[in-house]
Amino acid sequence: MNILHITPHLGGGVGKAHAALRSALPPEIEQTFALLEAPRDRRYADALMRGGARVVVADSLDYVMRLAHKADIVQFEYWNHPRLFECLARCPFPPMRSVFWSHVSGLGKPFIPPGLIEQAMRFVFTSDASRANPSLAHVSEEARARTAVVNSGFGFDAAGLPLRMRRAKPAIAYLGTVDFVKMHPGFFDAIDRLAGADIRVPVWGALEPSGEVAARARAMHHPERIVFRGQTAEPARALSEADIFFYPLQRDHYGTAENALIEAMSLGLVPVVLDNAAERAIIRDGETGFVARSIEEAASLLDMLLVSPPLRERVARATAAHIAATRTPKQSAQDFMILWLGLIAKSPQAGDFARAIGASPAEWYQATQHLPGTSWQPPRNDTARQRSKGTLAHFESVFTGDASLARLRG
Repeated sequence: MNILHITPHLGGGVGKAHAALRSALPPEIEQTFALLEAPRDRRYADALMRGGARVVVADSLDYVMRLAHKADIVQFEYWNHPRLFECLARCPFPPMRSVFWSHVSGLGKPFIPPGLIEQAMRFVFTSDASRANPSLAHVSEEARARTAVVNSGFGFDAAGLPLRMRRAKPAIAYLGTVDFVKMHPGFFDAIDRLAGADIRVPVWGALEPSGEVAARARAMHHPERIVFRGQTAEPARALSEADIFFYPLQRDHYGTAENALIEAMSLGLVPVVLDNAAERAIIRDGETGFVARSIEEAASLLDMLLVSPPLRERVARATAAHIAATRTPKQSAQDFMILWLGLIAKSPQAGDFARAIGASPAEWYQATQHLPGTSWQPPRNDTARQRSKGTLAHFESVFTGDASLARLRG
């Protein structure tokens, strides 16, 4: 079976997920990854090639078309990246067996264009939380029946990892995006509120954060409690230094699998999160972690865990066992094999993706910003700092000088 994966790139969670999946797929599955832009980070691309996959950079949409002609199944690694929307709208695809694996939740902006769910032969979410995404209210029952969930976040394999030390004084850590686009600014308030003395919380992800994050850290009553440790190439080793994983995210964050959270749980760290949909889909409150309804409640939970060794140990064991049983590449590989084998028995179909998302960069951007029947409002504070994850600034940086985007700015 020949699977063509079309993806903007193989960085971050998408590359990590596929590198792990490749090792769990049977050797008769031939995979080609067509990247729509040159990779900045080749770690996962190289790992895929070592595992037998082919990775190419598409120099034209005609090249993508030729690859699609040869594939049994074409899988789009979906998120709201400008290059992917350009490919969907402008590539002259042949009739094909199409799968979309969505790496954004769709619960809020960026929304998943309902037309893409209709046009895809199978549309796959990465989290059960996405079953509640509002786009599904705008598609047919038949299209909803073609959706599925395949997890993309995996825990660490315990073999060969450093043992998590039992310490008399437990430690709290954060690892992930150190930016208020995703990280909740109340993180610093919660650490400030803790009752204990001599508290140090390593924050992995940025060595010298700037702007709002740096200002919020400096404004703490106890700024010495936060230690920015920078990015790490060995997250398992970094997390082995902690007992509690404090991971509060913004209410409107777009994440799904939350790799950092799942990895921390696989090592037996006790997670404390806010009650967002993606996190609730991962954690069983009180059993495999704790879900707070507010930053104040999160601080109280942290205080409770700091003084309760038996509670920490009970939840840590349950957490590690739960992730080992449910969040593995083997399970997701099996899920994809079942999905692909079911699809291979069907005839290829033509997909009108331009009808689903529009014909211009402005229409592509807007397709993710509001749902049918609602109006679009220009974004505020869409600065150069946010030229990622499909912001208007990101589209403008890719399609420089595009007239349709200029009209959005007024």
